[in-house]
Amino acid sequence: MTAAYELGRQGWRAEVFEAAPVVGGLARTVEYRGYLFDLGGHRFYTKIAKIEAIWREVLGDDLLERPRLSRIYYNHRFFRYPLEPFDALRGLGVWEAARCAWSYLKAAARPQHPEDDFETYICNRFGRRLFERFFRSYTEKVWGLSCKEIRAEWAAQRIRGLSFAALLRNSFEFGVRQGRKTGIRTLTTRFLYPRRGPGMMWERMRAIVERQGSQVHLNAPVARIFWEPGRVTGIEVAGRRLSAGQLISSLPVSAFCLGLDPPAPEHVLRAARSLRYRDFLIAALIVRRKEVFPDNWIYIHEPGVRVGRIQNFKNWSPEMVPDPDRTCLGMEYFCTQGDDLWSMPDAALVRFAAGECERLGIVPASLVEDGAVVRVPKAYPVYDTNYAAALAAIREFTATLKNLQFIGRNGMHRYNNQDHSMLSGILAAGNVMGASHDLWSVNTDSEYLEKLSEQPESTSAACV
Repeated sequence: MTAAYELGRQGWRAEVFEAAPVVGGLARTVEYRGYLFDLGGHRFYTKIAKIEAIWREVLGDDLLERPRLSRIYYNHRFFRYPLEPFDALRGLGVWEAARCAWSYLKAAARPQHPEDDFETYICNRFGRRLFERFFRSYTEKVWGLSCKEIRAEWAAQRIRGLSFAALLRNSFEFGVRQGRKTGIRTLTTRFLYPRRGPGMMWERMRAIVERQGSQVHLNAPVARIFWEPGRVTGIEVAGRRLSAGQLISSLPVSAFCLGLDPPAPEHVLRAARSLRYRDFLIAALIVRRKEVFPDNWIYIHEPGVRVGRIQNFKNWSPEMVPDPDRTCLGMEYFCTQGDDLWSMPDAALVRFAAGECERLGIVPASLVEDGAVVRVPKAYPVYDTNYAAALAAIREFTATLKNLQFIGRNGMHRYNNQDHSMLSGILAAGNVMGASHDLWSVNTDSEYLEKLSEQPESTSAACV
């Protein structure tokens, strides 16, 4: 959608094919009985001035500035996240806090090498005891893998610049000023958020894109991608074959490769089949209580329950909840299509989530008066020990198709934030118009590609 928006600003026309009945993907807003909820919680925070300018241009006064509060629930206690050393000291007790500090000092003096996996990456920056208490359980819930099987690149993207030393420095500064000063995303204490959830952004953008002259097709999954040596020639949607002068794809890159006609080379197909994804579902619980907890969200590090994170949508924006005497909690579960959670009927999932909420001491299950469930397949590309080699094989082959670009989280099999995905769309649009941006540098370059080159104007059509 952002690629089409950027093309339209320069006088180009695009066609957008969206498999779902609504725009926004994982960043859409779901409505149930007037309650609005966000699939995963999408903070609007960025270091990229161009992205923030688009947010403000599209949303105007409907873009709110909100305070951030998030905590970790561990061992029947709440700990602020990002971790604050003195708060952790109070929660852990003096003896355990001293052992954690000693563990960190040992790690700082003798870091482990090579630093290829998530466990080693975190232990080197926080020490093993803090890793065991505040990182292992939640991370393994998210991915369904041991932390030794998760590549360090994921941690480098999600918590770039964060370490125990950074937390100590931050604790001696003033919250908001320091969050902005360091530029470390995880330490920011305020963020922007649309008044009625992130889907508001994408519905507005869809309307703008259509006014620009582009077309947005909903319920339009791409079934096949036609190609010949050197280029993509077209796509099949709803039994129709459409030509493509330029193709920008946010399809899961594995699905893209498996949908090629004629088939891709066998080694590319093997690579595509080996890429893994983690699926996600949310049980939104309507609770008969005005206030439940003050956080935007809490991370659940208790191994005895399966919920990974709990959103409190009223604290993202008051307009997410139509009744001020009610609260809507989003119980987030990370799962795999076909497993017991994914296959559980909606009503049973609502009861299960309400029971876990009570077990954690968040709210009694008897106060949960209704709920809704949304399942999201392929929500998170998995950074396992195989993915880098598989992605390299796919990139080598698809680089020969000169009118093709991959963008977004699944299109690049990269755990991008919303702003990184938008930036990849902007840069892809620039490439259609004659630029030569390296999209694979998005979210790997330490400067986040903050300075974008000028893009030439034209009026030719593109197919997205």
